[in-house]
Amino acid sequence: MVSRVIPVDVFDLVIFGGTGDLARRKVLPGLYRRFLAGQMPEDSRIIGAARGELTDAEWRAQVAGAIAEFVPKEKQDKTAIAGFLERLTYVPIDARGTTGWERLKELMRENVVRAFYFSVAPGLFGDIAQRLSDHGIADAWSRIVVEKPFGRDLTSARALNEVLARHFTEAQIYRIDHYLGKETVQNLMAVRFANILFEPLWKAEYIDHVQITVAETVGVDGRGAYYDKSGAMRDMVQNHLMQLLCLIAMEPPWHFDPDAVRDEKLKVIRALKPVLAQDIVRGQYAAGGGEPGYAEHAENSASRTESYVALKVAISNWRWQGVPFYLRTGKRLRARASEIAVTFKQPPHAIFDDAKGWHENVLVIRLQPDEGMHLWVMIKEPGPGGMRLMQVPLDMSFADALAEVSEDVPDAYERLIMDVIRGNQTLFMRGDEVEAAWAWTDPIIEGWESRDDRPQLYDPGSSGPEDALMLMHRDGRRWREIR
Repeated sequence: MVSRVIPVDVFDLVIFGGTGDLARRKVLPGLYRRFLAGQMPEDSRIIGAARGELTDAEWRAQVAGAIAEFVPKEKQDKTAIAGFLERLTYVPIDARGTTGWERLKELMRENVVRAFYFSVAPGLFGDIAQRLSDHGIADAWSRIVVEKPFGRDLTSARALNEVLARHFTEAQIYRIDHYLGKETVQNLMAVRFANILFEPLWKAEYIDHVQITVAETVGVDGRGAYYDKSGAMRDMVQNHLMQLLCLIAMEPPWHFDPDAVRDEKLKVIRALKPVLAQDIVRGQYAAGGGEPGYAEHAENSASRTESYVALKVAISNWRWQGVPFYLRTGKRLRARASEIAVTFKQPPHAIFDDAKGWHENVLVIRLQPDEGMHLWVMIKEPGPGGMRLMQVPLDMSFADALAEVSEDVPDAYERLIMDVIRGNQTLFMRGDEVEAAWAWTDPIIEGWESRDDRPQLYDPGSSGPEDALMLMHRDGRRWREIR
């Protein structure tokens, strides 16, 4: 099996914030990898736009350094790097002023895709959109890519949508969530809707509960002041975990079409029940292991911002009536792991004497690290002595099963940027979807603020606060081990 690389059309991609951390770590190295793979036409151009007064040569040197640091050594081909750098141009630009905009307009070519990546603070989105319109740089075929956070509540999200809508249609706006670009996340849709095996069982009659976990080992050191204004609920649950929940719970769309998929995701968000106070656990990592705690990283000893949150969520529709969804995410936890675990109910009748040894059937979709899927099933324990049962996994690790193509599989940012050039919005959030997510999230945040809740301290390297364990235990369930 070989990976098919389908080139995109010729494009001009402008990266606002082209000298920033995201561009350096993800966007530019990803574009180089697509160039190396032959997916990016040689006539395409990448234009960096930022405040710094750099020449083309100086910016190219910065990009070369980023490739050297963030692209695996075996992918660093000198000839390809030189060819890629030739396609880079830099424009010093003032997002809130007049400097650089006419120069940028001169660089734009006719009859090629124009994409504008807003890798800047959300407060600049409106200014950049306004100037692209005022200077005639963006045309009817242009596309803009908007990074999160897309608002910090429903009011600000609506305001951002309104600002962008003055200059661009919804079909031109690509709200990026890199989780949706992960290979395993997309395979979740393939597993559900391209196989008859799971879909008949994908409902309350057969599923006991669903767990969604995004755990990180790092803290907020270096960005504590920013994170302290956000917290885990805004930073992770409202977007990343919400998107994973939607893909798990959505109804089959009529077609694998951008709006058909997003229509079904929107229905899930609108069907979410309000979360009760007793179904929310917030935590904040303490100092330990020679490392400061969250409050010190945030430079706010009185901080009440959560670095961990766990919730029990319910969906009010026929398919999921009575099935709890347990969501958790946190910093400074035991291991870095992102997974979805769908736990099925017990058989209706136990025919084996060893019924006490029965374990649930669980479908585990692992997003990182070691992307893959594992289906835990019961089999007979080998050997004599009767019918003793044991649980074993049926594994599909992408690294093993797809070894011949895994090296060429693009990462999330690479895939999503190429989708922007193609004009495919399937893996991007729509404006009404973002607003619906905030409409559900805001009352949760307002509730704990009105109750003056304080996050519980938890030990770094643990699984989170003790109350998160109780959230599951009182339902007779347990969190899966973070590993």
